[in-house]
Amino acid sequence: MLTLDFPGSRQLIDAIDAAVSQDSTRAVTDSLRNSLCSLIRGQEVKLPDCVFETAEGRYARRELYRSEEHGYCVVAMTWGPGQGTPIHDHCGMWCVEGVWSGALEVVQYERLADENGNYCFQPVGSIQAGPGSAGSLIPPHEYHTIRNPSDDAVAVSLHIYSGAMTHCAVFQPLGHNQYQRTDRQLGLDPVH
Repeated sequence: MLTLDFPGSRQLIDAIDAAVSQDSTRAVTDSLRNSLCSLIRGQEVKLPDCVFETAEGRYARRELYRSEEHGYCVVAMTWGPGQGTPIHDHCGMWCVEGVWSGALEVVQYERLADENGNYCFQPVGSIQAGPGSAGSLIPPHEYHTIRNPSDDAVAVSLHIYSGAMTHCAVFQPLGHNQYQRTDRQLGLDPVH
C-alpha cells in the first residue's frame, strides 16, 4: 500500500522489492544501497514537499511506504541544522540509509563489554555523507548516531528498514564510555 504517491514512487518501490528478493541480508542491503544511490543521483524520484519541512526541536520522521507483502518500510527523515540522535540501535533490524539532500555525519559504535550494569561503546568510524550516498546497518553492527552538522541547512535522508521501526534503544552517556539504555517509542510526523 502506497502511503503517498509522488513522482518516481513506483520506481523506488520496484527497486526495493527487487532488492529484498535477494537470498541474504548482505545481498539485500548491498542491492538497496546501490539502487538508492542511483535513484537519488538520477533525480527521477521527487520526494513530497513535506519531507523538507523541519520539526521544532527534533528531527522529523515521515513514513512514505510500508510493504504488506515484504514487511519493509520507507521513512523520510528531516534534520534541521544541528539536529541529531543519541547512540541508538535498530532493534535487530537491518537498515539502508541514503542522504537525499544536505549532509549528515554518521558515527558508528562498537559495543564493548558491559561495566557495572552499564553499556559501553567505542566509536569505530565516522563519515560525512552527502547527497546520493548511502550506507547500511546489519545487526549486531547497528549502533550509531546521525547528525546534521550544518549551522543553517536542512538535510533529508531516506531510510529503508526490514520492518516497521516503531521503537529503538537509545543510550545516554554517563561518562568514561559508559551509557544507560532506555527504550524510545518512535512517532511519525504527518505526510501531506
